[in-house]
Amino acid sequence: MDTAPPRDPGQLTFRDATDADVPALVELIQSAYRGDSSRAGWTTEADILRGQRTDPQGVRDVVHAPGSRLLVVERDGEPVACCQLEHRGEVAYFGMFAVRPSLQGAGLGKVIIAEAERSVRESWGAREMHMTVISVREELIAWYERRGYRRTGQLSPFPYGDERFGVPQRDDLAFELLVKELPGS
Repeated sequence: MDTAPPRDPGQLTFRDATDADVPALVELIQSAYRGDSSRAGWTTEADILRGQRTDPQGVRDVVHAPGSRLLVVERDGEPVACCQLEHRGEVAYFGMFAVRPSLQGAGLGKVIIAEAERSVRESWGAREMHMTVISVREELIAWYERRGYRRTGQLSPFPYGDERFGVPQRDDLAFELLVKELPGS
């Protein structure tokens, strides 16, 4: 999928999310992972989870959490992607990553993750970036591995029964920790 050179993602701006961004970000995150709209991109979880990926309170919590940033990526004034960055000492956590499905596969994700890594090194002195990915998402994990992340084999349970995270369509879901040492740290 990403062997071709990235297409020009256009002029992007990066900024921290505010409460005013919450409705648009909930829609963006939902569209990237769940429901029929997510099938336009390659990051869909629609076959393994139904229901919501997040809700307004979940996004608001990230916006306001101490040591946390929700980075909004805009093109022509419209949000096209977002990601959570959380300061955890010498480690930063990367989560809530979403790219508008119609723009997936155009090289935008590579640009955003590189900016996120640069930002946590510069702002927080982070030496590593951590993330968790649903362990059965082999194609997505492979994409992160091509960006320098490594699988740790460290699993944490999926929150079965908590519909704030979706309704699982299979019984073998868990989160795997992926880690990348950040250059220049």
